[in-house]
Parts: sequence; C-alpha cells; structure tokens
Amino acid sequence: MATLSIHFDPAVIARLTSTSGDDTIHVTLSLGGGSPTAQAAPVIPHGPLAALMQAGLLAPDTVLTFHQRRANRSGRAVVTADGQLVVDGHPTAFPSPSKAAEAVTGNIINGWTLWHTPDGSTLDELRRKLNAE
Repeated sequence: MATLSIHFDPAVIARLTSTSGDDTIHVTLSLGGGSPTAQAAPVIPHGPLAALMQAGLLAPDTVLTFHQRRANRSGRAVVTADGQLVVDGHPTAFPSPSKAAEAVTGNIINGWTLWHTPDGSTLDELRRKLNAE
C-alpha cells in the first residue's frame, strides 16, 4: 500500500495554528515522482479571466476584494492559476467573477465591476485595457 507523507515548513504550521475559525487557508499540493528536478506541467488559465492572465494583467494568487458600504458587506477572493476565484468561506472555486460575487452577496451581480485588484482597478477596467491594446 502506498504511503503519502506531507512535510510542512514550521512557519506554515504556525500560520495554521494561529488562524481563527473565520480564516480560509489554501493549501496546494504538488505530487512529484520524488525527483528534485521533476517539474509540474504548467497550468493554462481558462474561462473568463484567461485573457487577462495570459496578457499579464492579472496573476495567479492575486487577492481581489470588494466592499459595499450600503449593504455592509465585503468579500475577498484569490485568483487561481487556472483562472478561477476561490472566495473566502466557500469550499469550491468559482469559474467567473460574477458567480464569485453572487456567492458572497446572495444576488445576481456584475462581478467584473465589483471585484477590485490590490491597486484599486476593477476587473472590468483590466478587460477594457486589454481590449484597447
């Protein structure tokens, strides 16, 4: 029977044990053949965010946020390497910005204009920039 051993850096264990029940921790496992030179196949983004990622306007692990003052609601999502969004508090990734926004707000909403990158740009602004080039 095969055995899987997972070794975490002590800093990772410290981070995991210091989180509250409201924190979402994302762990990525890469299974290799044991060879230190083994390379994982590159992940090709697909879906609505793929063009932004391929143009270098949006990178994997980018944290997207929004805040709706009137509704007193905010959200946080992380862009995955394959172009999906992992929303805090949800176990599965969402294929589009609007589906991710809907998961947080409970309403059908335009995620392209709702989600902001760390520099304050919306995904729609990035998309317009791409189309202008």
